[in-house]
Amino acid sequence: MKYMLMFYLNQTEFNSRTDPKTRDAFWGSFLPYLRAVREAGIFAGGAGLEPPDTATSLRILDGTRLVQDGPFAETKEQLGGYFLIDVPDLDAALEWAARYPAGPGGGVEIRPAMTGPGEE
Repeated sequence: MKYMLMFYLNQTEFNSRTDPKTRDAFWGSFLPYLRAVREAGIFAGGAGLEPPDTATSLRILDGTRLVQDGPFAETKEQLGGYFLIDVPDLDAALEWAARYPAGPGGGVEIRPAMTGPGEE
């Protein structure tokens, strides 16, 4: 079964990915996790995301596109990236999510991926 692991970061963590003073520490903790997921053969896709201030949000209201700069909501945490993994069940997805090296206040949301009509 496929599960989406969504990694939430606070502003400090977003900054640590590219700050010359902290990026080695950030990637030093994250890359072994990524390697483990890939080596386990469960990686089905994923990507890191640029910071929330690069987002553009779209809503449709009465057939009209409403486009705004930034994410829908101002929150302390924003989606920083995701993996799609293929594992037997939720317990396995939780085990992999628990291995994510989250910083203070960061976390992982786990959701089953929907299957379309006729898909197993």
